[in-house]
Amino acid sequence: MKETELINDENMGLWYDPASKYVHHKIKKSLPKGAFEKLLTTGADYLEKYGMKKWLSDDSNVVAITKDDAEWGDKVWATRVIKAGFKYWAVVMPTSAMGSLQVNRFVKEYREKGVTVEVFNSVDAAKAWLESK
Repeated sequence: MKETELINDENMGLWYDPASKYVHHKIKKSLPKGAFEKLLTTGADYLEKYGMKKWLSDDSNVVAITKDDAEWGDKVWATRVIKAGFKYWAVVMPTSAMGSLQVNRFVKEYREKGVTVEVFNSVDAAKAWLESK
């Protein structure tokens, strides 16, 4: 099934697939203040609304997530989506070394929280894995 667009601007994109039951975000460039929270909160709303358990993060363009955004993601967003049933996370890794180091840390943290996480070099491979879950 085709993804339904929720957000698509110069900074980020957010979609969901009601048939395959996943949320998909793409960070296109460094996000202005408030954008990261808007992106993940909107995705969490749909994850909860449709009983989804899967998330695809296209982080290929991520250079770094700010400390404040990372802390909010860990303390607020993670608690919310895991409580809602978030179980599978497909991550398209950043091409930048700094972004890759940071996302690898997030991957480790979410695995420790009980989320099954796989990393990919392409969105198509990430989607295929999520659709198999």
